[in-house]
Amino acid sequence: MLTPKEAAEVLRGHGFKATPQRLAVYRMLSHTTAHPNAETIYKELEPLYPTMSLATVYKTVAILCEVGLAQELNVGEDAFRYDANTSQHPHIRCVDCGRVDDVFSLDTHGIEEQAAAETGYALTGHQVYFFGVCPACQAKRAQKAVERQAAVQPMEKVV
Repeated sequence: MLTPKEAAEVLRGHGFKATPQRLAVYRMLSHTTAHPNAETIYKELEPLYPTMSLATVYKTVAILCEVGLAQELNVGEDAFRYDANTSQHPHIRCVDCGRVDDVFSLDTHGIEEQAAAETGYALTGHQVYFFGVCPACQAKRAQKAVERQAAVQPMEKVV
């Protein structure tokens, strides 16, 4: 991730002002692996920037994506998520709690070559998403199953 000074240079290099709010949004994104949406970013920064609007956050994440400081993720929800790690890497989303994690060890570069060869497209990039149930939600499901099983077992007769 870039330092605030380096991020400001990237913004200015693309003709954008390096406002405190823009740098705060980038700093927040670069210090989390939670892949927040714009509303989450807004709520996190609101105590520090009470005059910043949700619209400003939406405009800022669009600018950060445009200049290559962030990437937009569409993991099948109502809102886009954002990631300051702009390297091409897959993501996985829990279908129970909505948690989104990075998958760094999976090599997806062969996918691009195969897709280009099959379609004739000159590819400019790719995004890969997986969906499943995270370990915490698996544990919750298992606990609920145990509780359901205990509730349906007949009580022992007291003699």
